[in-house]
Amino acid sequence: QVQLVESGGGLVQAGGSLRLSCAASGRTISTYAMGWFRQAPGKEREFVAAIGWSGRSTVYADSVKGRFTISRDIAKNTVYLQMNSLKTEDTAVYYCAGPRASLSATMTTASGYEYWGQGTQVTVSS
Repeated sequence: QVQLVESGGGLVQAGGSLRLSCAASGRTISTYAMGWFRQAPGKEREFVAAIGWSGRSTVYADSVKGRFTISRDIAKNTVYLQMNSLKTEDTAVYYCAGPRASLSATMTTASGYEYWGQGTQVTVSS
């Protein structure tokens, strides 16, 4: 059974940084694409970043490009989201997600993912 557990959220001032972690169990991430999404109150879940199965390809939402970086550590079976220059509009619950199929390319739509973590709250204050 695949499980994804996020951590690293919290309260930070605008301009600050946070690093989110997503620890996977039940399968190795070395052959699976992974993604990060977020959902703010009253809004739909939106794509943030994704990394391809090989780890060589990444894609970002325009709103976070240049500020956020997705990466992974195969040995720790963990995916990270480094968030710099945070803005108040980045406040949301952040979720990591994994697809059912292995060897898939980066995916930017939630429907492409089968497995989801419980989410971690990120609050950016002004």
